[in-house]
Amino acid sequence: MERIFAKSTLREFWKSHPDSEQYLKTWYDTAMSSSWKTLNEVKQTYINASILKEGRIVFNIKGNSYRLVTKVNFEKQWILIRFIGTHVEYDKIDANTI
Repeated sequence: MERIFAKSTLREFWKSHPDSEQYLKTWYDTAMSSSWKTLNEVKQTYINASILKEGRIVFNIKGNSYRLVTKVNFEKQWILIRFIGTHVEYDKIDANTI
């Protein structure tokens, strides 16, 4: 991916949840070094990712302790971070619309 908007969101999250830092950094590095062109390619890298509508993908972070909701544009090669939170916080949102 060429761009991930915005790494600062991840950084802010791991400041308040230090146990997520290395997992989020690994996700970020993996996503940045990938050139995914389809949802299937994402699933090959992250088998437990949940594919939602309109290019949204939910990644399980740290053994599903945290959830990362993204919107991916494969054509433009960017990822927009829509939400990062605990599993409990995730259960309170609609990942298809956030």
